[in-house]
Amino acid sequence: MIEFRPLTEADLPLLRVWLEREHVARWWREPIEDELGHELTGRFVIVVDGRDAGLIQTYDGEVDLLIGEEELTGRGLGPQILAQFVDDVVEADVVFAAVEEPNRRSWRAFEKAGFRHVSDVEENGLPHRLMRLDRS
Repeated sequence: MIEFRPLTEADLPLLRVWLEREHVARWWREPIEDELGHELTGRFVIVVDGRDAGLIQTYDGEVDLLIGEEELTGRGLGPQILAQFVDDVVEADVVFAAVEEPNRRSWRAFEKAGFRHVSDVEENGLPHRLMRLDRS
């Protein structure tokens, strides 16, 4: 079972651990202190079968996620998490995500959740795939 609970101050030490893990830090490049200092609104802990598994966030119609527990990656959870999060939490009719081009595992998860590649963009000097999901 997948659930989402709002991120709280008490979760920040765990978020730090996830952000420092190699499989996350490779793609989530914001300085950890900046990430920990962000507003908590729109940010949720992903809970899989009662276990804290990662972070998912939504802001201005965009979605971003990380699975912090490496043994939970590569098991098809990403598309399930994204689809359920969009259904349960996101209120926008159109949802976007920008995924680094080399992060094939991530953009494939978005595709499997119903997002489609609409253009190539650059963020922080790096190529990204702009993904879009129309909910209506």
